[in-house]
Amino acid sequence: MKVYNTSEIKNIALVGGAKSGKTTLAEAFALEGGVITRKGSVDDKNTISDYRDIELERKHSVVSSVMYVEYNNDKVNIIDVPGFADFQGEMVAAFHVTEAAIVVINSQIGVEVGTELAFRYSDSIQTPLLFVMNQLDTEKANFDEQIKELKDFFGDKITVVQYPVNAGVGFDCFVDVVMQKMYKYPKGGGKPEITDIPESEQAKAEAYRLALVENAAAGADDLMEKYFEENNLTIDEVRRGLKLGITSRALFPVLCVSAKESIGIGRLLEFITYNIPSPKEAINTKTLTTGEKASYDETKPMLSFVFKTANESHIGEIAYMKVMQGEITEGMDLVNSDNDSKERISQIFVNSGKNRIKVEKASAGDIVSTIKLKDVKTNATLTSNKNLGLKFNPIIFPEPIYTTAIKSVNSSDDEKLGAALNEFANHDRSLKVEFARELKQTILKGMGEFHINTLKWYLDTMKIPIELFAPKIPYRETITKSAEASYRHKKQSGGAGQFGEVYMLIEPYYDGMTPQKTYPIRGTETIDLTWGGKLIFNNCIVGGAIDARFMPAILKGIMEKIEEGPLTGSYARDIVVNVFDGKMHPVDSNEMAFKLAGRNAFKEAFKAASPKILEPIYDMEVTVPSELMGGVMTDLQGRRAIVMGMDSEGRNSVIKAKVPLAEMNRYSTSLSSLTSGRGTFTMKFNEYQTVPTDVQSALLKAYEETNKDEE
Repeated sequence: MKVYNTSEIKNIALVGGAKSGKTTLAEAFALEGGVITRKGSVDDKNTISDYRDIELERKHSVVSSVMYVEYNNDKVNIIDVPGFADFQGEMVAAFHVTEAAIVVINSQIGVEVGTELAFRYSDSIQTPLLFVMNQLDTEKANFDEQIKELKDFFGDKITVVQYPVNAGVGFDCFVDVVMQKMYKYPKGGGKPEITDIPESEQAKAEAYRLALVENAAAGADDLMEKYFEENNLTIDEVRRGLKLGITSRALFPVLCVSAKESIGIGRLLEFITYNIPSPKEAINTKTLTTGEKASYDETKPMLSFVFKTANESHIGEIAYMKVMQGEITEGMDLVNSDNDSKERISQIFVNSGKNRIKVEKASAGDIVSTIKLKDVKTNATLTSNKNLGLKFNPIIFPEPIYTTAIKSVNSSDDEKLGAALNEFANHDRSLKVEFARELKQTILKGMGEFHINTLKWYLDTMKIPIELFAPKIPYRETITKSAEASYRHKKQSGGAGQFGEVYMLIEPYYDGMTPQKTYPIRGTETIDLTWGGKLIFNNCIVGGAIDARFMPAILKGIMEKIEEGPLTGSYARDIVVNVFDGKMHPVDSNEMAFKLAGRNAFKEAFKAASPKILEPIYDMEVTVPSELMGGVMTDLQGRRAIVMGMDSEGRNSVIKAKVPLAEMNRYSTSLSSLTSGRGTFTMKFNEYQTVPTDVQSALLKAYEETNKDEE
């Protein structure tokens, strides 16, 4: 394969709704570009981008696939991104290494969840967009209605470049406003017949052309001046204005295709090569931690950025990277800036979905893959020796919104499950795995129930049976009034005995509180608890009732009980303990005795101090289409949420609320059901609050039952 210069490379992401036809479009690109000789289909399970077992079984993309076509003397790298919102981490990664995105629209449906997600994220990092109206050959295709909806959602930057002449069953021609021609395709696609625009379409074409020329003229001052003087631009001037407008996101062109019938594919590829910015021409590019932008200078020492890793069958670990500077060559020695480890590039591949073509080198701006790297993960920067220490800012993946606990059905699989989960989390950065020491559970977090069930599919194929269940809630326990208690630990069973007696006063802690004056405080230890809150330990012993050497043991016993609160076994917090009296035995007193005495005295005092259970409260923002807000509000109120306010965001409403974590199990699934997948939400921990009385009673009863079962 030819080594393409940076100016000859175009990188695009295919994004959009789950049923918009992205994979079929990618397949049509591959056929048009000569990468394949026969087009596969999702139904026949033979496309080059959906090749993994799970994708063949489910007939939809789960992981993004990297592809390329050679067209019009350019190399177009294409990343086919899954359309389901649960896999948006793949979309985020793709946006970081492409200079533009094609948003595929199903002309029967219009704007979908995937469309909105793609637009929202592209807006946040200012990625140029093209909209491609697909499936125009279907019975319910409605181009005009979908253009109206696109403008409603995304504004007047939506600019029609092509429109169908006969949308619906039998669709085979469209008018191209840039070329001012009509393209008519033979059945099944192929080379189009290009003719003048028929008289019946002249008025409609002229209206679209005027809007297009006006938007293109806004791309440069000289174009605007000529447009004001002559009220027109040449095709080359329109192309230049289009490219400038697309690059700066001043306009979003709309083109027409039927990916299934291979209609409009060649013209779309031609449009991409003329109008999409090359890596050097892009305005918003990836930056180093030093603040410098990627230069894409082919003459400088090599820098590359790893945006994705995967474990491919028969190959093993594969790293996908974009060359950000210089050239990467086979046999090159590099340094991983993440850990300063040395890596050798044994082979370089350009990718065509499941197929890989070996090349000897690639230039800045190109997307390639390699294998057999020792310790390279997503977000790694690989550098030549002359670039030691340079590192690109990492991709910030979306925070998981669905949480579940996971365990293996057979304890003998625990180690295997742990290794598998860690590997999946390494490759899918929107998936997080952690062992919650407090809850004694392995917690799995993903972008939705569909995301987690996809992982379960993989585990099932690996013969690791698992259980998924609601995670425990990290409650806290505290007290609301002062109380005193004492405990004597006495044990005599041959040999040395054990004796320790402790008297203590406990009281609620709060900022700015005045220390108690009943017992003189002779020493204070303040402990900032790792789970939040404080423990204040006051030594109020006078007259040597308890030797100072036993005070650490008493504190240790208290800490043991604080880590497993008396009410529900949850962490306790915000308590002042005053040890004011006790007794020792000259022979039988030891640290163990005083640890047990301190622990039990604290337990008794805690129960007498009107204890309360605290629950975690989260700040929540729910974004939903305004017309669906009522059902979402009703659902939130049923979850004990307190609505704090509402805002508008375009066609959406944003509900701000405080909600107990205990009520949010499977909320992402419920919200998706209520809003047909169009609702999104974020949650951030705010504080702990006292649970209502009825909730506390239920928790105490459940804890008692659990302990009874364990006994």
